[in-house]
Amino acid sequence: MDIRGDETGLDPPAAPDDDAVPEAVRRVADVLVGAGVEARLHEFLESAPTATAAARAIGCGPDQIVKSLIFVCDGDPALVMVSGSSRADDAKIAKAVGAKSVKIAKPAVVFDRTGFEVGGVAPFPLPNIRTAICDRRLLGHDVVWAGAGSVRHMVALAPHDLVKLSSARAADVSARSIGSD
Repeated sequence: MDIRGDETGLDPPAAPDDDAVPEAVRRVADVLVGAGVEARLHEFLESAPTATAAARAIGCGPDQIVKSLIFVCDGDPALVMVSGSSRADDAKIAKAVGAKSVKIAKPAVVFDRTGFEVGGVAPFPLPNIRTAICDRRLLGHDVVWAGAGSVRHMVALAPHDLVKLSSARAADVSARSIGSD
């Protein structure tokens, strides 16, 4: 599903009307439409559950892929967004959120708190997540690609719209760059 216009840029999305669109993807599309942001929601023929697979399918660098990770920080879930070429740094996350204990959430917790399966976690809407952090490295791109509710859907949008829609604040939360997922 492509909810934008031509292939040259991003346009305001239109609501998808395909009954085959997963409910989780519809939730993401509804946020995009409601916010009136320029975005592109794309469906792949095959799954792209990792940053490397997504970058390859899109034809962009892994640094433009947003990994939407859920961490449990002092018992509360937090969204941490880092580029596909980076790993999240637990110590930096703890400092950014003011937590003593930080650990990656188990898949069951991710689904319970977000309504999205691991590999397709979208950074919005997340009504059960009160804390969201976007790594500063993502802000240097014109367009980034984030999960859109399934392993076959991604959304392209400007980093400032990503921050706005996810109610995130920018912080340095990534470790060194990595070569693959």
